[in-house]
Amino acid sequence: MDHQTLLLVLLCFLVTVRSEVQKDFSPECREFLYMGTAPRGLENRSLKKICQRYNGKPRYVTLYDVVDHIPVYSAYTFKRSDGFKKVDVPWMFEPQLSTATESGEMQPFPPNDVHDSFLDAQAVLEDYSNIVDFERGHLNPDEHQAHPDDKAATYTLTNVVPQVREFNVGHWKQHEHIIRRRLNNYCRGKAYVITGVTTSGRMIRRYNVDRVAVPTYLWSAYCCVDYDHNAPFDERSKFPAYAAYGLNEKEGAEVVEMSVQQLEDFLKKNTFVDKRFQIFFGNCEPNDAIMAVQT
Repeated sequence: MDHQTLLLVLLCFLVTVRSEVQKDFSPECREFLYMGTAPRGLENRSLKKICQRYNGKPRYVTLYDVVDHIPVYSAYTFKRSDGFKKVDVPWMFEPQLSTATESGEMQPFPPNDVHDSFLDAQAVLEDYSNIVDFERGHLNPDEHQAHPDDKAATYTLTNVVPQVREFNVGHWKQHEHIIRRRLNNYCRGKAYVITGVTTSGRMIRRYNVDRVAVPTYLWSAYCCVDYDHNAPFDERSKFPAYAAYGLNEKEGAEVVEMSVQQLEDFLKKNTFVDKRFQIFFGNCEPNDAIMAVQT
């Protein structure tokens, strides 16, 4: 192999490693998934895997629908925090969803007249402007992160969905508070969280064109196998894993907590997952995890 060929191979390898949009999650990005395993039973040609990279490091992962222009889920590791500190960063987009680029990271939105170059595969700021009923709702909320860079990385439109304002600032925000306090107080090891959506055809339209799908339900589940076994029973019974879903509406939008298996059964009836659908490897059972590592 001559030097030019070798250099070309190395350059291709480096670009592949740095890419955020991936055919499969790389090892460094699988660290945000329990046992390095993404939810199974979610297969569709319009779904793209994004390793959400910010300021030189991967921060979490997202499964993104380039037709509906929303994330199907974001998966992250929970970081202990007081939940109050905020960061001031511009909204960002994923350049590699639409065009070939050397950038392996999310980027701030460019001037408006450049948006046409990538609005075919993802949401843009204009999709969320001049709408009264919806807000940009995080799947990976900044409240569940501690480092300023981890918080900043949540402000990409590939991590948000249209949420009814009353639901976003009401029942769902309260659920995010509850999970933060529970994991802060009783999870002793690493907590893996996956938050996603279901849709049923409702869309935000712009210039008479369907642009962004509006979720029918939001759902979330966490897995923490190393937890406080002396916690009060009401809390201890929600480990090692628990889940919830809520209706994305103004009324009747209470968030219902349940087992992960109950959530999986609900999603099999209400979205496009297949019968193999599983959120966490081995249902987040510690014994299964240990056996898998040993074998």
